[in-house]
Amino acid sequence: MAQESSVESLVIFTPSGRRGRFATGTTVLDAARRLGVDIDSVCGGRGICGRCQVEQSVGAFAKHGITSAPDHLTPFGAVETEYRTTNGLAEGRRLSCTAHVQGDLVIDVPPESQVYRQVVRKGLDVRDFHLDPVIRLHYVEVEPPELASPSGDLARLQESLAREWQLQDLEADLHVIRALQPALEAGKYGVTVAVHDKHTITAVWPGLVDKAYGVAIDIGSTTIAGHLANLGDGAVLASAGVMNPQIRFGEDLMSRVSYAMMNDSGAGEMTVAVRTALNGLLAQLANKAGIKRHAILELAVVGNPIMHHLLLGIDPIPLGSAPFALATDRALTLRAAELDLLTHPGARVYVLPCIAGHVGADTAGVILAEAPHESEVVELVVDVGTNAEIVLGNKHFLLAASSPTGPAFEGAQISSGQRAAPGAIERVRIDRETLEPRFRVIGSELWSDDPAFAAATADTGITGICGSGIVEVIAELFLAGVITHDGIVDGAMAARSPRIMQEGRTFSYVVFDGTADGRPRIAVTQNDVRAIQLAKAALYAGVRLLMDHAGIDTVEEIRLAGAFGSQIDPFHAMVLGLIPDAPLDHVKGAGNAAGTGALIALLSAAARREIEAVTRRVEKIETAVEPRFQEHFVEAMAFPHRTAPSTHLSQVTELPQRGAGPAGGARPDGGGRRRRAVVATAKEDR
Repeated sequence: MAQESSVESLVIFTPSGRRGRFATGTTVLDAARRLGVDIDSVCGGRGICGRCQVEQSVGAFAKHGITSAPDHLTPFGAVETEYRTTNGLAEGRRLSCTAHVQGDLVIDVPPESQVYRQVVRKGLDVRDFHLDPVIRLHYVEVEPPELASPSGDLARLQESLAREWQLQDLEADLHVIRALQPALEAGKYGVTVAVHDKHTITAVWPGLVDKAYGVAIDIGSTTIAGHLANLGDGAVLASAGVMNPQIRFGEDLMSRVSYAMMNDSGAGEMTVAVRTALNGLLAQLANKAGIKRHAILELAVVGNPIMHHLLLGIDPIPLGSAPFALATDRALTLRAAELDLLTHPGARVYVLPCIAGHVGADTAGVILAEAPHESEVVELVVDVGTNAEIVLGNKHFLLAASSPTGPAFEGAQISSGQRAAPGAIERVRIDRETLEPRFRVIGSELWSDDPAFAAATADTGITGICGSGIVEVIAELFLAGVITHDGIVDGAMAARSPRIMQEGRTFSYVVFDGTADGRPRIAVTQNDVRAIQLAKAALYAGVRLLMDHAGIDTVEEIRLAGAFGSQIDPFHAMVLGLIPDAPLDHVKGAGNAAGTGALIALLSAAARREIEAVTRRVEKIETAVEPRFQEHFVEAMAFPHRTAPSTHLSQVTELPQRGAGPAGGARPDGGGRRRRAVVATAKEDR
């Protein structure tokens, strides 16, 4: 090994621009650490993990007044040569822990060698952020025990971590202490430890281990989604989703609270159900990623307040009535074993903070993912699901609310509704003259009027209609005049098309009739239209309340989030009146923003600190006790809206003229009585 001398050379690191003078023989990694340059390492400078790779920039650098010559770094030594032979090393790359300073240098630290590197997602809807792992892996060589110095193995491990990694006063989990002696013996006193938040040793392995994994989870009322990621580089290795088994206790949140109220063991049953589902999801993710569940060291979880409480084993009943008191609104860090989750015994679970009784950690995830608190313009972010989370604001203010949309948008309570799966109708267009439909199903890119459509859908069939399909077909029927502004299927239109069929006192529209071939008839009934009206009116009323509190009549940017929300066509959403009128090119999908926020929190301690601070300044609007909610709800029952202007929408389509009602006479819904019932139903759903 080269020895340090009194001759000092100028070493400049890019892209940070940090510089300093170092004695000949100093390793590049040591120089970087002294300057606070961000270079990753697990093995502690032993040349075996390969994470500290750098590149020398060769040439004369006039602005720095130095020449960085090839011989200003020591040649490849035995350790570096062995690593290159065994693991490969790209041309021009050096291991900074084994390359020594021999003269003035310009050293570039590539992004993949930085601990806090920027993470850019191309496959997921994730904003750029900087990796800042809570879990760090450290390889150390521990002094063997000696009779003359009878200190414990843990103490010697702690001394090695303090000496090599400057980690002081670390605590250790009991399972680590139990596993330490076997690990030291198996690793010949070289072990890798996982340190959580620079505070606790949570895992130990013999030899070098350079990968640890984490899972981000969004516990929705209907579905649970998860992403498994490499905590070292932020790469998402597997994604999966499962149905939330709590559905059997009630489709919406309040029905689950009711179940807990009416059954002494109800809350416990739902807690067991969701934890069992999470263990199944973890097993599925680990299998897809080709790892063992035991390798999962960190989890980040979001969910609405009732899902949050049920996961944690907290009674959700106080959330069912005013003042909707949360047991805690703060972020939590727990042991996974406390939640009966089958992962590494030292795994921790970070639960994002809640905001209020009806605005939970899922909304915190949405805020973290979409960052409205950093925006110059007013943004509206809507996470559309069984319970819609709504955030409005910019860098100067943030308002949040939830609204009880119910499960209609996800295919429930719809006569031919189903979950989004192969065979489900997801896109619909209706000819304004002939009233004939054409549609597309999940699993095929072809439309139903394509000659190859039947063959392309032979395997999946045409099985039902999912949320995005029901939104589009009702919007298309409204634009074609089949459905009135008040949401009535106009029976008089039956004279123009046999697809409009009478069913008792109401009418329905047949999208697809496969009964002749033994397949289902898929139709839109009057009750289907009403279910969507209820859902969209509740959503719009919640949005309008936030706009009232902000003192604004328009919003500049709209983001539709959630597994369903991100699939909604903005044009059809605006035709129905799901969202306020705005330029269509300012309305965009945001993917599963709550899950995305969980993923960011999983990979970044800085993001955790950020969201914990931001949620404390969010103003919560409780729709359940707002006197104007009912007024906004009734006005929003109409398509697109009874009174709000449709300035931008009218520029891209011709909206039907508002009439006195359906041709042919009486309202099939019972007029005012039905409207009062609709409002009452929405209030009960709270």
